[in-house]
Amino acid sequence: MKVNAGRLASKTALITGAAGGIGAETARRFAAEGARVVVSDRRDEGLAAFAATLPNALALKLDVTSEDDWIAATAFVRERCGRLDILVNNAGLVAPPAAIEARSVDDWDRVMAVNARGVFLGTKHAIPLMRAGGGGAIVNISSLAALGQSQIMDALYAASKGAVRIFTKVTAAQHAHEGIRCNSVHPGPIDSEMLRGVWSDPAKIERRLARIPMGRLGRAEEVAAAVLYLASDEAAYTTGVELAIDGGALVQ
Repeated sequence: MKVNAGRLASKTALITGAAGGIGAETARRFAAEGARVVVSDRRDEGLAAFAATLPNALALKLDVTSEDDWIAATAFVRERCGRLDILVNNAGLVAPPAAIEARSVDDWDRVMAVNARGVFLGTKHAIPLMRAGGGGAIVNISSLAALGQSQIMDALYAASKGAVRIFTKVTAAQHAHEGIRCNSVHPGPIDSEMLRGVWSDPAKIERRLARIPMGRLGRAEEVAAAVLYLASDEAAYTTGVELAIDGGALVQ
């Protein structure tokens, strides 16, 4: 895909969950647009090798559920890059779907820790760096599950991504005066290792696609394009929005 070089020139971006899927594709797009990218993930296998494939990129092991890790991560960015212009809270976790009464407390806490607490901690520790640099852009990866089609959604995953949705809006409202924008992206079902791990039965995927007017799974690069727009100065007057990349699911 041809892109216009330089849309993120001179900017530093930190992306969580960047070892694969949407996070890795976003890192590629950001690097192609001139950003210095810090790719982070809880798993560090292959992370340095991935960073080496990108121009001007750094690798950082980061467990988004750990405040100590976030303190260390922002110190790393400050020391190595001098500033933070963009944070993409992409790291996410999904548990196999279950009825509410069958869901365990351990499942609830584990998914909420990554999907909700991780976004809170990342935002908490990014804001001072962004404020020092005169502003910045935070893009939170939520989900279609936070917006609709509730009858077919897993309650735990939907609740965790719903928390991301409203947290984004509060962040946007409270920090717009500092030049810090915050927006959320809401992917529908994306063809990924995570999705196919949960929906290993092709028949389940077909039933899910019946609720998608475009009739196909989304692609990571389609989500990355939306993240790129919201992170760039082209979205300078855009904050607190929820951008669905869902193949038309919400129009049904």
